[in-house]
Amino acid sequence: MIKLEHVSKSYSAGIPALNDVNLEIEDGEFVFVVGDSGSGKSTMIKLLLKELEPTEGIITVDGKVLNKIKRKQIPKYRRNVGVVFQDFRLLKDRNVYDNVAFAQKVVGEPNSHIRKKVPIMLSTVGLAAKYRSFPRQLSGGEQQRVAIARALINEPDILLADEPTGNLDNNNAWEIMKLLEEINAKGTTVLVVTHNLEIVKVMKKRVITVKKGTVVSDSKQGDFDDED
Repeated sequence: MIKLEHVSKSYSAGIPALNDVNLEIEDGEFVFVVGDSGSGKSTMIKLLLKELEPTEGIITVDGKVLNKIKRKQIPKYRRNVGVVFQDFRLLKDRNVYDNVAFAQKVVGEPNSHIRKKVPIMLSTVGLAAKYRSFPRQLSGGEQQRVAIARALINEPDILLADEPTGNLDNNNAWEIMKLLEEINAKGTTVLVVTHNLEIVKVMKKRVITVKKGTVVSDSKQGDFDDED
């Protein structure tokens, strides 16, 4: 479970990026977070990754109070939280296999384990045949699939996706959303920050709307507050 209790985050003396946010996301949920640029959506992702500390409030993820996690414990915590970004963030000088394997090497998995697991994960995202390709040889949709495989290779309970379709055309965007839905169906909690309201409306998942750092609506079936 992800739980935010009276969470605020201010970057300076100005308007807070998040203001007294209270939120619970159950294990295995698929949740969209929508809102204008600057509404606080990406700040929420950074707080959940413990890239930022809240100015006020308590954040609990899978029973761990993030405020109490020490710096040296952060890498271990992040193994349980996969993350995918709009700009893919692949290693340009490594091929598809090595990009995904890298996430396993970082956590000290033995090579024998990596050799078994990476092909399985690439099959899951539909890229088994492209394991030798480099990022520059892939389409945007394929690069995002590699990023998703890398995020999932360590079997996290939670996947955070920050604008995962932002750089993709409509067809690739839908393919990525179908893939995230399949991942969620296997039990992974999926939290997607997005501007793509068409996808949000069609998929009919829980939608949290953030405006000026405040949660203004939280609906179960793809409805959201899109009025000014």
